[in-house]
Amino acid sequence: MVSATVARNIAGIFGNIISLFLFLSPIPTFITIYKMKKVEEYKADPYLATVLNCALWVFYGLPIVHPDSLLVITINVTGLAIELFYLSVFFYFSPTQGKVKVGIWLIGEMVFVGIVATCTLLLFNTHNQRSTFVGIICVIFISIMYIAPLTIMSKVIKTKSVKYMPFSLSLANFMNGVIWVIYALIKFDLFILIGNGLGTIPGAVQLILYACYYKTTPKDEEEENLSKANLQLSGNEEHAKRVSA
Repeated sequence: MVSATVARNIAGIFGNIISLFLFLSPIPTFITIYKMKKVEEYKADPYLATVLNCALWVFYGLPIVHPDSLLVITINVTGLAIELFYLSVFFYFSPTQGKVKVGIWLIGEMVFVGIVATCTLLLFNTHNQRSTFVGIICVIFISIMYIAPLTIMSKVIKTKSVKYMPFSLSLANFMNGVIWVIYALIKFDLFILIGNGLGTIPGAVQLILYACYYKTTPKDEEEENLSKANLQLSGNEEHAKRVSA
């Protein structure tokens, strides 16, 4: 019989794979930016938010905060590296005002994570206290990130079109939430459970909306807007996403 530890590791590995897909999903957007040599209407906000989210979860998974969370660290370190690469491309092709915004936000995020880390290590002495403090902060930030999909779902209902909500990303977001919920339940982790449990709700609703409005979506519009859809959806959920673990 498979032990709880093995089952948890298997769930975590699958979670890493699905989360990696979500982190890589904006690649078509950045190929477009590279070809145009400018960012145009694309915004760095989703990637800046995901950098902070990943950084906080990496700290949460460290042995000094929450032991036995290696798979939480691996996916978020990977996601952090990918998001910083996206931002470097965005920074390179942005006008001066855009460069300043990205730079200021990144510095602010590093300072914030530093403050969280300092307070955690100086004010709390046990793993339980540290994981609770950092976990609450992580859940707060990821809950805010889940607001973005509500805008997209509202647009789907109003336009009766799923052109801004690709099925593959909707399914991946739902599966990502489910697999990390399973991971959190095998060896109970309240904060990963809450963070990803919240993520399964918009994921499930997106799939329902897709089933309802897929037939009313013009095929040519769906293909034309795929890259923009990747930016709007995956940038806010990946690791909402997405990826909270």
